[in-house]
Amino acid sequence: MTVNRRKKNVKMRGWTTHGWGARKKHRGAGNRGGRGMAGSGKRADQRKSWIFKEYGNSYFGKKGFFKHNKTIVKSINLSDIEAKLPSLLAQKLVKEENHAYIVDLTDLGYNKLLGSGKITKKFIVTADTASKKAVERVKKLGGEVKISSDFEEEEQ
Repeated sequence: MTVNRRKKNVKMRGWTTHGWGARKKHRGAGNRGGRGMAGSGKRADQRKSWIFKEYGNSYFGKKGFFKHNKTIVKSINLSDIEAKLPSLLAQKLVKEENHAYIVDLTDLGYNKLLGSGKITKKFIVTADTASKKAVERVKKLGGEVKISSDFEEEEQ
């Protein structure tokens, strides 16, 4: 039959140090060997077998937050396209037909069109996605925004 024993700290009531010598001896994490995973580092190789047995393989290595959304949205504003238009025409990344500039954002390395800034030219833009404001501004000047269908299916 087990015997219920009183805890040491109960027995030590009235004793200032509770059996730990000088008052400053039993303080801090240094007395316990550190906090968290301290002591399991380079010179603790002999402890690894015990750690694996006690905690398994998940004890070592990176832990924490993991971002599941792998799709990176790279966006560009209409005003930025218009500002870069001369250099884009020179590099033949943008074509001009019937007073309209044909822009394929995937060729430029972008996948979303944003509507910030003012534009003065007519654009026919092909993009994976576009904001409502961008579509309105392009249509106001007689242009159009074509959204590629394969990206729409991924979003829904």
